[in-house]
Amino acid sequence: MAEPLLRLEHVGKRFDGLLAVDDVSLAIAAGGVTALIGPNGAGKTTLFAIISGFQPPSAGKIFHDGTDITGLPPHLLARRGIARTFQIAQPFAGLSVRENIAVGAHLWRRARADALAAAAEIAAAVGLGDLLDRPASDLTTAGQKRLEVARALATAPKLLLLDEVLAGLNPGEVAGMVPVLRALTERGITILMIEHVMQAVMRLAAHVFVLVEGRIVAEGAPSAVVGNPRVVEAYLGRGAAARLAAGAAGAAGGAHA
Repeated sequence: MAEPLLRLEHVGKRFDGLLAVDDVSLAIAAGGVTALIGPNGAGKTTLFAIISGFQPPSAGKIFHDGTDITGLPPHLLARRGIARTFQIAQPFAGLSVRENIAVGAHLWRRARADALAAAAEIAAAVGLGDLLDRPASDLTTAGQKRLEVARALATAPKLLLLDEVLAGLNPGEVAGMVPVLRALTERGITILMIEHVMQAVMRLAAHVFVLVEGRIVAEGAPSAVVGNPRVVEAYLGRGAAARLAAGAAGAAGGAHA
């Protein structure tokens, strides 16, 4: 059996008296999209911070491609091919879209011309090709979300952690982002995403982990997870779960027609 690209063993994080992440174990195979869902305050972003080196775990181990990376800082993890986005996009407002992306590209490309050329290619991949010379501060919310993805992509990750990259987008903007994210997996990038837009999760993810009060309470295919009674009670609610299940059934029926 192939070694998972990412493996967590009994990971925990305590902030004084608060146990934010509690004994989390999971494994993510290389390729495709895996989603991490759960209510606000469940510990999802804290778990991302631990995986990406912004917070050390209080307990447990983290392995990337078979190597123990527990406690390594973000710059070393970036060299290993782990990149993340943040919930609130904070581009370098005084720089252009092209220059923002080039900052990440400098991880591997020392020459400015090379980094700028890479930035143009990455911008085209996320739908920002026509906005390369626009100040980053002029971008819409949807544009800033795409730029956040592009800046992470510029580091040439093998594992991309997306923290609510669809939050704040309208349905049309979400629909426009889905093929962009799917195309990234076709380039060999593995995606682990925190997301509340469940329609997109159902379309993108092959596997879902559900985090509630710092613990994994369910995992499996999206269609199975939305019917899990504990997930319905703690996160989705019966109405949303029924709509998602119906949508999944309709999609499956269409695929077999």
